[in-house]
Amino acid sequence: MAGPGFVVLYRWRIAPGRERQFAEAWEEVTNALLARGSQGSRLHRGDDGLWYAYAQWPSQDARRRAFDRPSEHADASARMHEAVAEYLPEVILEVVADCLVA
Repeated sequence: MAGPGFVVLYRWRIAPGRERQFAEAWEEVTNALLARGSQGSRLHRGDDGLWYAYAQWPSQDARRRAFDRPSEHADASARMHEAVAEYLPEVILEVVADCLVA
């Protein structure tokens, strides 16, 4: 498989006590996006109190098409969103070198 052509970094502050809810809902939403063309994502908790995820896509257009389709996991998306205390702006990343192992 070719490497990612488009990568997005997401950042959130999660409401205290909602961490498990967020992680479980994030995983469900992410698995659904795999079926829509995503090349995967990883979720991280930072030592700064923020949660981070980066998602890989073949292209910006592939990501747009995946999100344009009606959600089959609206309940998981709602659980994820209700766990978020603060959204920080998305960061678009350019892949310069790729040494991740599948």
